[in-house]
Amino acid sequence: MVVPQLAQILRTLVTTGCSTEHSISGVSDPFLQVQILRLLRILGRNHEESSETMNDLLAQVATNTDTSRNAGNAVLFETVLTIMDIRSAAGLRVLAVNILGRFLHNSDRNIRYVALTSLLRLVQSDHSAVQRHRPTVVECLQETDASLSRRALELSLALVNGSNVRAMMQELQAFLESCPPDLRADCASGILLAAERFAPTKRWHIDTILHVLTTAGTHVRDDAVANLTQLIGGAQELHAYSVRRLYNALAEDISQQPLVQVAAWCIGEYGDLLLEGNFEEIEPLQVDEEEVLALLEKVLQSHMSLPATRGYALTALMKLSTRLRGDNNRIRQVVSIYGSCLDMELQQRAVEYDTLFRKYDHMRAAILEKMPLVEQGGPQVDEEAKESKEGAPAPTESQASQLLDLLDLLDGASGNAQHPPLLDRSPGGALVHLLDLPCAPPSPAPIPDLKVFEREGVQLNLSFIRPPENPALLLIIITATNSSESDVTHFICQAAVPKSLQLQLQAPSGNTVSARGGFPVTQLFRILNPNKAPLRLKLRLTYNHFGQSVQEIFEVNNLPVESWQ
Repeated sequence: MVVPQLAQILRTLVTTGCSTEHSISGVSDPFLQVQILRLLRILGRNHEESSETMNDLLAQVATNTDTSRNAGNAVLFETVLTIMDIRSAAGLRVLAVNILGRFLHNSDRNIRYVALTSLLRLVQSDHSAVQRHRPTVVECLQETDASLSRRALELSLALVNGSNVRAMMQELQAFLESCPPDLRADCASGILLAAERFAPTKRWHIDTILHVLTTAGTHVRDDAVANLTQLIGGAQELHAYSVRRLYNALAEDISQQPLVQVAAWCIGEYGDLLLEGNFEEIEPLQVDEEEVLALLEKVLQSHMSLPATRGYALTALMKLSTRLRGDNNRIRQVVSIYGSCLDMELQQRAVEYDTLFRKYDHMRAAILEKMPLVEQGGPQVDEEAKESKEGAPAPTESQASQLLDLLDLLDGASGNAQHPPLLDRSPGGALVHLLDLPCAPPSPAPIPDLKVFEREGVQLNLSFIRPPENPALLLIIITATNSSESDVTHFICQAAVPKSLQLQLQAPSGNTVSARGGFPVTQLFRILNPNKAPLRLKLRLTYNHFGQSVQEIFEVNNLPVESWQ
């Protein structure tokens, strides 16, 4: 066993020293000490007996080494690494963390960087020991060196827990306001994650996210908007508080797009609470309907607003038509103007809303009711769909097996398709779900439409779009119309493609095709064809018509060449 011999050599170097020609800055042969410590680390790893033999020696090295010179710091750092790698005693590990804590006060930036990096590695295994040096770590956030401040930020976020979350969030939010631009995204993301994990109250959680959005809204994660709207929606007691806070923030700044989107959503959902003026612990502020509408119009007209943000604002205006008690002519005029907008999504949304005013005004209040709470951890939905899309029931086991049967009909058929969920059968269901489409298709490419099915007045047409930014993607809009005298109910369209293609079926706009050329049912298919393989499509239609159940299965082989080449 060589461990005792190595330990004796190292002890001699530490306590008695050696010849002056091997001494560097008063440290006896630091190169030999470092090599011995590295060898001891290898020998003691996962070895209980060897680790116990080294404990006293490592403690002696850690306490007797001179730290005024870099040679001593090198030996101390190697000692720390050895302590952490072997099965050392708990007290010895605390001593090693304290050595790294002293390194944080060193004037040498390299030593401080090494200390921060090492503490970051130890924070999971020795969290409480590292936690004692939290104030020093937070001070390192103000380092002028970017690499040091980044390491300090990572370590500070790792030190957040349930007991210190309030204090740490104050420090991190203060740092967020003044941190370099290249750290702002990491800092904002870390604050949001820590707040989601350790938030003591919902109100504190909402306040923290709002502070991040107002300070660094353009740097937050993509899901920040959806998470905050879900959080606010689930805190009924804070609806009035949230809408007032967001209204004030929006009135001050409309440049932070995530903040504007959340504010528009909240005003649309709870605008009636904003006008009531019953807010505890908030300074009184009289808000009238004209001011609210003017603020949303300002968002719509701002050159800083993204198309998605304008979509939130337009939907908010539409929802306020049922929340406010005044005349809706102003809202109808804005909606009508955007019916000729160049942006396809805004145009489609405005046309649908205008149709709702003109033809289905009796259903408007029911369609624009407050959104139900979405369960946390459920399927991720598009942020736009979060405003108006209701959850649909999952397909039953028998429905899933029917889809598998369909996929088996094609040699090499893809199993990557989803069964479209059954939707509301109410007479206005088609309009409701048409409004609920998460986004409108992009500007149509010059690909001819194709009629693929016709029976007893029921007709199925395919429209094709290939987005210029993604030529491998094909969007197929399925449109089902009905010119007969009887409604088509329980309408379901399923599809399959060859294995070389990927198919995703979006939920249809409804499951009832109105008679006599009424509102059609539309559905979007997304097909990814990176290899530009010839496109084949197998469809299965099931529906009830004239009191009879109909099922049609057919293959479409005459798709336009432009749709896949």
